[in-house]
Amino acid sequence: MKFTSISARAWRSAMLATTLAAAGFAATAQTPPAPGASARVDAIRKAGVLRVGVVNNPPWLVQNTTGDGDGWAGPSWLLGNEFAKLLGVKAVPVPVSHETKVPALIANQMDIMIGPLNQTAERAKIIDFVTFSSTGVCMFGRADNPKFTSAKTLEDFNKPEVTIAYFSGAGEEPLVRQQFPKAKLRGVANSGSVAPIEEVMAGRSDVAPLNRMLWPNISKKVKGLAAFPKENDCQDSKIFEIEAGMGVAKDQQVYLDWLRAVAQRMQPALSAEERRMTQNLK
Repeated sequence: MKFTSISARAWRSAMLATTLAAAGFAATAQTPPAPGASARVDAIRKAGVLRVGVVNNPPWLVQNTTGDGDGWAGPSWLLGNEFAKLLGVKAVPVPVSHETKVPALIANQMDIMIGPLNQTAERAKIIDFVTFSSTGVCMFGRADNPKFTSAKTLEDFNKPEVTIAYFSGAGEEPLVRQQFPKAKLRGVANSGSVAPIEEVMAGRSDVAPLNRMLWPNISKKVKGLAAFPKENDCQDSKIFEIEAGMGVAKDQQVYLDWLRAVAQRMQPALSAEERRMTQNLK
């Protein structure tokens, strides 16, 4: 009895400590750097606006052209507005292109590129990242093809009897060649589709790669296909994964740490919004 009583008190104390720690983290994540701690934050407060770089990049950032509501939507917009709200300012979009988004960020034309951006080794040399998502690939094939459905691991596709299709010149080509050197590789011209779906459906190829975020919509439109990995509708795929998020100019550690803390707190909401936007991708 005495042991049970002590254990209960210890358990309550531990739970209280955990709760207080979580509350402390949440408060820290919501409290922007104090005046004088970050030149960037001071400048944002003085201007009264947070300049956010924008470019249409579904499902993270999608332009709303209807004329009703916000001009942008998606998890990037959700997080960008959270930053602005906590700083007590307004988020102001700064339109850029995919080619100019990094140069514009470095040139101080914005406070943060909410884009988002894929985190590559080359980019990491010149900007810092606030990551909250990732790109990944689903491998898809016909649901009645045992060469595809019998695969338990990614390596099961790396066999001479398996034919893998990909679009010639696409970003997946070097990754497919590196990952599946033993398979029969079939490069095909892009006919305007998001993936070599016709190749697979016609039986000329057994498997092909597809951006994981496009799979939910494709699986509804094209019957008879299956995805690998199949769990969570392939949305947790780590195949050819590249982290993605927002970009900020270098040498702003206090500002960067705060942005990352807010993004970490917001992660469940960002993931839910990404999933919602993914359902509308075509």
